[in-house]
Amino acid sequence: MLTNPDPASRPSKRALKNPLLYSSLVLAIALLVVGWIMYSRWEDNRQIDRRARQERAQKQSQSDRAALEQFGGKDLAIQNFYASPGAIHRGESTQLCYGVANAKTVKLEPQSNPVWPSYGHCVSVSPTKTTDYTLTVTDAAGNTLTQSVKVNVQ
Repeated sequence: MLTNPDPASRPSKRALKNPLLYSSLVLAIALLVVGWIMYSRWEDNRQIDRRARQERAQKQSQSDRAALEQFGGKDLAIQNFYASPGAIHRGESTQLCYGVANAKTVKLEPQSNPVWPSYGHCVSVSPTKTTDYTLTVTDAAGNTLTQSVKVNVQ
């Protein structure tokens, strides 16, 4: 006697032949691969940006150090002090120009015009005879530097 087995008791061959199941599985795997590729590229770009920011910061630091050194570094300095022109006729005027670094006070003698710390400043003077002008700078710690320039009056 042949009996028909109960369809619920035997394994279903329909599930193995279902194309929707396989295509869903392939699609899920493809999405995982694409997601991984996008994540790894994002992480690589983030590391490249981080390295570029570090390099820019390092170059900026070097540039700042070079600029600080050009302006006298951290030490008190008289970068320049000169008269332009160095020789004049009686009644004419000349420019006394100076540049100082890290100075708190600046004193120019003999001079009635006020002066102040600057990387580049000029003062007009009209001496009646040959005069030695003295520039004295002092920093916050009390250190001083002095430099002189002679203006010849003819």
